[in-house]
Amino acid sequence: MAKKIVDDLKIFNSLVDDLLKEEKEKGISTRIEADKLFDQLDISLSENAIEDEDFTTILRSLILNTPKTSGKLFFNQLYGGRESKSVLGDLLAVILNNSMATYKIAGPMVVVEKEIINKVCELISYPKSSGGTFPTGGSMSNFMALIIARDKKDNEIKNKGNCSNLICYSSVNSHYSIGKNASFAGIGRDNVRYISANEKGEIISSELENAIINDIENGNTPFFVNATVGTTVMGAIDPIDEISKICKKHNIWFHIDGSYSGTVIFSKKYKHLIKGVENSDSFCFNAHKTLGTPLSTSIFVLRDEKYLHNSFNNEADYLYQTDNSNFNLGQTSFECGRRNNALKFWTLWKSVGTNGIAEMVEHNYYLANVAREYIRNNDNYKLYSFDDSLSICFNYKNLDPEEICIKLYHANKLMVGFGMHKTDKFIRLVSINRENTKEDILNFFKILEEFTNQND
Repeated sequence: MAKKIVDDLKIFNSLVDDLLKEEKEKGISTRIEADKLFDQLDISLSENAIEDEDFTTILRSLILNTPKTSGKLFFNQLYGGRESKSVLGDLLAVILNNSMATYKIAGPMVVVEKEIINKVCELISYPKSSGGTFPTGGSMSNFMALIIARDKKDNEIKNKGNCSNLICYSSVNSHYSIGKNASFAGIGRDNVRYISANEKGEIISSELENAIINDIENGNTPFFVNATVGTTVMGAIDPIDEISKICKKHNIWFHIDGSYSGTVIFSKKYKHLIKGVENSDSFCFNAHKTLGTPLSTSIFVLRDEKYLHNSFNNEADYLYQTDNSNFNLGQTSFECGRRNNALKFWTLWKSVGTNGIAEMVEHNYYLANVAREYIRNNDNYKLYSFDDSLSICFNYKNLDPEEICIKLYHANKLMVGFGMHKTDKFIRLVSINRENTKEDILNFFKILEEFTNQND
């Protein structure tokens, strides 16, 4: 088996070399129509084995035709680029193949995860009672926060059910997982109050408090408020400090979904954007979005770790056979057989230090500022977003942004998406690939303009 692994790693290295070369030369993969994939790629599975040479040829074709999310022409999603030390950590996690449920099967990897959690809690000034875990993504982080808040409000719900009259609150611009999670938790989608946002996309605090007061007067029980640090479209940051005071006043769990822009906690220059984060009850961010770690690298922390145990601890004699609960992470996690998603973030953090991560965060904002400055200095553009956002929302020559984005994609020129805020539709440029330079951002606009003018 060891020899097979060594041989297959040679195949892996060969494929990676080809991928990185094409990624540098082309920056984007040639699009294949979904209904033509089986005609152009050998994807079908059969009963018989094939030779390694044929296998490698087929695999190479599959890899090179997959969208290159680290290419210089990829601006489509809330992630992009890759940090090599983090990739190294993830590859090692795959080879080690430990489950993070118990210390017995994960060993020092448990302490790797705990060290990250402790340092993140320090960065946001959470007390010594704090703790956390590595969920499978931002949606799961938000779900865990909702469950914890539900159980804190009524601890019998987890045993007897019945979530009647429990109400949660979030911005109209928050992630779609909030409503989905409310249905999973038994709260119900109809018991989510979506609060209006201002022109920047930030939740309006006064309307939040009015909604809470109205629900209390009508016999309902407000229990959970979600604030967003980096909304999906506009990249807006809700007024954390104001919301924390409202939640404290009404004894409501205050969760901050920082999946997109929560990594500002590493930067002294931009940490002011989430003033008051230390007053939240829970907080999460995705290192795979703005720091280039492989999907998924999600960190969820809370002020008091006991609530993780309260909601997710479960006796299992066949599993928890040694060591105390502090080192058996399955007792504070939604999942049991959870892969090691901590190592890839640890290898990055260990290699560059907190200051190095801060530089990555600040480079993202530098690229965003380059894009905004270009738009502001060109009369053919209209800017919809604002300073301190990693999403640059704009229109070019009043053309249909949806049509432009689709045509660019079909022509294999750029991968960029479009979005809406209130009644405005626009192109949304996401500036979070730290491998990009000022020249790469300006090249984005050059390609956009040349292509649009040729196809106008």
